[in-house]
Amino acid sequence: MSEKNKLSLSVQYPDTRLATVITRPKIRRWVQAALLAPAELTIRFVDAQEGRTLNRDYREKDYATNVLTFAYNEGDEFSNSVADDEPTRADIILCTDVLEKEAQEQHKSVEEHTAHLIVHGVLHAQGYDHMDDEEATEMEALETDILGKLGIADPYKA
Repeated sequence: MSEKNKLSLSVQYPDTRLATVITRPKIRRWVQAALLAPAELTIRFVDAQEGRTLNRDYREKDYATNVLTFAYNEGDEFSNSVADDEPTRADIILCTDVLEKEAQEQHKSVEEHTAHLIVHGVLHAQGYDHMDDEEATEMEALETDILGKLGIADPYKA
């Protein structure tokens, strides 16, 4: 992950509360740190209403969640890699209301928690998951390593 991969990044703030704090350069740095291959990504900050609607409509869960990743190369396991000429494509949706609440509850800065959720979403976009204990352990270790290189403490330590 030390080598920079080609990145096309769109950042959207329909919920503008974090626009001046969580800036595009910070987001690009966090995304780039988690990229294992070229990517075309959109990071979108939404309020609880939009977050709940998306989670309900696409995951059949009627509540706002912290991060949703819509990976368009889904089915491609990263271990097999997406074709060299085929970038990872995904929309990563962050719910500002949930993100801020979790940061406060976990005694973390909003910036650190946002970085973690973006890294988490980018890994999902590349085929990582946490459906079972083995996958969760692998993904959490990778997140911790990436965040550590960004100067952010292990998000899984209490």
